[in-house]
Amino acid sequence: MARPLWLVKLIKVGFPGRFLIAKLTKVPIIGRILDHWLFEGDDIIYLPRDGVIQINKPVDMPGEMVLPSQVVDYFIDKASYHWIMNVCICRDAMKCKQYPIDLGCLFLGEAALGINPQLGRSVTKEEALEHVQRCREVGLVHLVGRNKLDTVWLGVGPGNKLLTVCNCCPCCCLWRALPHIAPEIGAKIARMPGVTVTVTDACVGCGICTEDVCFVDAIHMVDDHAVIGDACRGCGRCVDICPDEAIEMSIDDTQFVEKAINRLSPLVDVS
Repeated sequence: MARPLWLVKLIKVGFPGRFLIAKLTKVPIIGRILDHWLFEGDDIIYLPRDGVIQINKPVDMPGEMVLPSQVVDYFIDKASYHWIMNVCICRDAMKCKQYPIDLGCLFLGEAALGINPQLGRSVTKEEALEHVQRCREVGLVHLVGRNKLDTVWLGVGPGNKLLTVCNCCPCCCLWRALPHIAPEIGAKIARMPGVTVTVTDACVGCGICTEDVCFVDAIHMVDDHAVIGDACRGCGRCVDICPDEAIEMSIDDTQFVEKAINRLSPLVDVS
């Protein structure tokens, strides 16, 4: 059943406490309950920003470059139902000053029709494409996949009929809680297959990339040199922010878009 507005407002009030809930997932019995209730069956991929990707092999597509955002565009084109939220609940709850609050999640699939109509609106395919393009232009990063948490807080289902396209900022994202969450749950929110992020010898140790840039705290300074850990989800913000262009993101497999689509398609039917 679609959630009433009062419950959504209550969720926003409690949103800053997401770090505490994340820590509870490491408590054995509580963690299993939360995993089953909120994350069972999840597979969510962070897509790097188009402008930071280097394709390391020739792309045999004359006049066209393969881009991570094409994963989102593919599912929008395939979907029969498109729903845009009026606001991003994360940025709204945190009163974000850096990114637009009105660029909310895009939901695809039949289950989206059960969302409380006061929270958003059904849109055309063209409007959905325009929405995600606006999100990219202001620097938001797409997160796409099956996310049981959305079916729970929105009160819709079934889960295999709802594809989430979040448009995330580094300051307010729900998944800033990832460093505190149980590893088996955190692994369900993954880097795009084939993405590699490296720090080159051009790094001068300025530390800018460690200052509220990485939403999962995957970058640290070691001996005056930036080091990127395994927690990296490959969003590409560190590549954008580095003043010395010392951080590089690349994909060696030119089939990375197709592989991401093939990974998510069996989980959610958006038609």
